[in-house]
Amino acid sequence: MTDDAAAVAPPEILRYAAFSTRPEGGNPAGVVLDATGLTGERMLAIAAEVGYSETAFLTAGPLQGSYAVRYFSPLAEVPFCGHATVASAVALAERTGPGRYVFGTAAGDVPVEVERGTDGVLRATLTSVEPKTEEVPEADVAEALALLGWSAADLDQALPPRIAYAGARHLVLAAATRSRLAHLDYDFDGLAAYMRARDLTTLQLVWREAAEVFHVRDPFPVGGVVEDPATGAAAAAFGAYLREQGAVTAPVVLTLHQGEDLGRPGVLRVELRAEDTRVRVSGTAVAIP
Repeated sequence: MTDDAAAVAPPEILRYAAFSTRPEGGNPAGVVLDATGLTGERMLAIAAEVGYSETAFLTAGPLQGSYAVRYFSPLAEVPFCGHATVASAVALAERTGPGRYVFGTAAGDVPVEVERGTDGVLRATLTSVEPKTEEVPEADVAEALALLGWSAADLDQALPPRIAYAGARHLVLAAATRSRLAHLDYDFDGLAAYMRARDLTTLQLVWREAAEVFHVRDPFPVGGVVEDPATGAAAAAFGAYLREQGAVTAPVVLTLHQGEDLGRPGVLRVELRAEDTRVRVSGTAVAIP
């Protein structure tokens, strides 16, 4: 192959379902383990062609286990994506063995540890950047509810609306009932415009089943996707939100069920430690044939 041919050779694109042990579950992610030489425009084009909510592009760094990572939805680059991080780390571990990686993202460095369980399954745990939350103006909440077709009475008063961040910004809205969460039919273009104006990556819609168990859904119109099936970045942000609200007390491990209403069930494990304000999100990933 000539140098010119090598320069334009298409990269290998892997496909993984994150936060699931079955290809038909969890959240599909595209993974390019060697994105050397790819421009942002080319990455966006690949992500659009893959068609998943995000595709991760890795470029090996100078240190063992270090990678520069960029994430693209079919419409735009996003600063951080949890499920594509988990998928990428598992893909790497399948090739080089379990271990520790550091992903340099637009949001900051994200350590990822991959371990093989006694069941033989690889599980990746990412540690978020420093999280934060902020209050939401009442008018913004009212507008978001209108776009969703929700009313104020649909909200759980124990979990007030907030914007939460752990690498990307998410508006957290807690539903009072499981049935409210189950019925999602929103103004796609209107919500996309609302989110772009506020630099939101998803809406994190939640329902609390038990003290440490939640069901979640994530509309993602700004990425060109009606709903993200399993959202690691939002899970990390939500963990920070729960700590800030005093809704849980660290140390604690939370279980988030997502994707059930889409027919792609996934499970996200969220860990809060007493001595560390960062949030850890764990999950499995499996190659999609």
